[in-house]
Amino acid sequence: MKRKKTYIPHPIDTRDVQLSADLVELTELLALNTHEVWAVQRIAEGWQYGAERNDAEKSHPCLVAYEDLSENEKAYDRNTAMETLKVIVKLGFRIKK
Repeated sequence: MKRKKTYIPHPIDTRDVQLSADLVELTELLALNTHEVWAVQRIAEGWQYGAERNDAEKSHPCLVAYEDLSENEKAYDRNTAMETLKVIVKLGFRIKK
């Protein structure tokens, strides 16, 4: 059996990136949309709401509206959105409304 190499992630360092107020505001909209995209995909795969995650029964407690997610779950989506925006800025792209 071939042994896998240990995976060591190397994301782009965005600690020095400060987002403008407009982009911080955009973060919440992107976080909401991230959740919506995830939920659409899960539902298309036959998943439904369940009080606990159960892969065999395809039930998940996060199959609810974004507003009804726990703050911890919202933070996951917000972090994904914010880091994406920071990488875009770090790479020299600009976002205009």
